[in-house]
Amino acid sequence: TIPGIKPKTGGLHPVSKAIDEITRIFEHIGFTRVRYPEVDWDWYAFESLNMSPDHPARDEWETFFVDIPNTTKDIPYNAKSPRDRHPDIAGGKIVMTPHTSNGQVHEMERLGGKPPIRMINIGRCYRRQQDVTHTQMFHQFEGLVIDKGITIQHLKGTLDYFAKEFYGEGTKSRIRPFHFQFTEPSFEVDFSCHICQGTGEITDPETNEVSKCRFCKSGWHEVGGAGMVHPNVLRAGGIDPDEYTGFAFGWGIERTYTLREG
Repeated sequence: TIPGIKPKTGGLHPVSKAIDEITRIFEHIGFTRVRYPEVDWDWYAFESLNMSPDHPARDEWETFFVDIPNTTKDIPYNAKSPRDRHPDIAGGKIVMTPHTSNGQVHEMERLGGKPPIRMINIGRCYRRQQDVTHTQMFHQFEGLVIDKGITIQHLKGTLDYFAKEFYGEGTKSRIRPFHFQFTEPSFEVDFSCHICQGTGEITDPETNEVSKCRFCKSGWHEVGGAGMVHPNVLRAGGIDPDEYTGFAFGWGIERTYTLREG
């Protein structure tokens, strides 16, 4: 009759919680959650994304390459494409995917090059850089929308929606011109700071002294990249860029979560 000793119960990892929440937020506006290989052809990770063979990201100092015998029969999984459509790359390089963008052309092929596409791809990514704020393995989420008449306004509206849903009412997003190989035009994405409410300044309640926000220093946090899908990427996925347009965005789960209040 003596009460038993309750076993200790664990909880979800913060990254797992963030993944679940991000998934729900995008499912509410019609995105489908998918997942693509973390070990993939460099064609999906680079070539199909409009990256030239001499692009710096394809250097061994940037990306983890997987050694496999250079014969077709030793390819580790059935990559129906690009091998079928691009026989010259069969037995080519295999990489630990440095970003979730490798899923873009996978998704276009899965749907037979027939939009509409509204994808959210979440997975682990691997890069060789490591320092105080970067690890060699991290998580990303990738959004992709392709249809007729898709514009930058649709991208900006989606970013504003996510900012408010994840960080709370009053949070704003902004986009700044940038360059990525797989989008044109390309943008860096910032969200307004939740501590200073986007002003960049903090007022001491006791002294009324105004100082620069130590968390953001400017009123904004850079979170990741976005842009309109490059025509060459649409062509790689079998989609006519004269008929369809699209946008893509993506950044780290860990970074997204650590910018949140609390």
